[in-house]
Amino acid sequence: MRTFLFLIMLTAGSAYGFDRHKPAYVLYNESAREISYRKMMRSLSDADIVLFGELHDNPVSHWLQLEVTRDLFMANDGNIVMAAEMFESDNQLILDEYLGGLISEGRFEEEAKLWRNYRTDYKPLVLFARDNSLNFVASNIPRRYANMVFNGGFDALDKIDPQALKYIAPLPITYDPELPGYRAMLDMGGGSMGHSGANLPRAQAIKDATMAHFILANMLPGHLLIHYHGTYHSDNFEGIYWYLKQADPDLKIVTIATVLQEDPQTPEEGVAGRADFIIVVPETMTRTY
Repeated sequence: MRTFLFLIMLTAGSAYGFDRHKPAYVLYNESAREISYRKMMRSLSDADIVLFGELHDNPVSHWLQLEVTRDLFMANDGNIVMAAEMFESDNQLILDEYLGGLISEGRFEEEAKLWRNYRTDYKPLVLFARDNSLNFVASNIPRRYANMVFNGGFDALDKIDPQALKYIAPLPITYDPELPGYRAMLDMGGGSMGHSGANLPRAQAIKDATMAHFILANMLPGHLLIHYHGTYHSDNFEGIYWYLKQADPDLKIVTIATVLQEDPQTPEEGVAGRADFIIVVPETMTRTY
């Protein structure tokens, strides 16, 4: 009797258009063809650098970051370096002190400039680095200097103390305002100054250049480096990717992007070409903050 009722429920569900499967994500390659996690990992494990683009409030991004990191650790015999936008370069010392067991977790969390979703989304990565004695690079420019660029352009950085320059990519940075991502930011403000104006893409560029700089500075021979950041920092092979390739065209870099769609099982326009691998998540996915 129970089996009969269950079959009726399945039939009714089908009649109402219910999907039997509701995937939390679907994985695509650069050509927008569905691909398996296993095939993606084969490509990632052979890279010099993996640029993992996340949506900051997306739990699927964060879960996959941890799973990919664990699998790369195993595939590369533990020879990986971790790095993240979410930690600013002037916090490298306190991050190293915590990972090295010199200070407590409580002291680290109180004194470091942590994002509000650190405990749910980034702490698992930091703990993985700590538990496996891995280097974790604080790659982002201190936000006060990015804000200076936003308000006053690159020239504003001429005023900072020379000691502060160690927290930023070497100046002057190369900047191409015609890169599509930067151009789109400029067009949002109609080319005007002020918020979303001419300095917004420059502030983005100083972040991208600084993250690329600290990625290169912390690479180790025979090690793969995985970097976590907002997906817009490497989408369409721009941003961090572009700066890395400017410095060393021979680097083998694999990119991952994350996007939201109403139906993740049918890739929309803009998925193809966004990255080497694209994680498509349903728009209804819950947020982490």
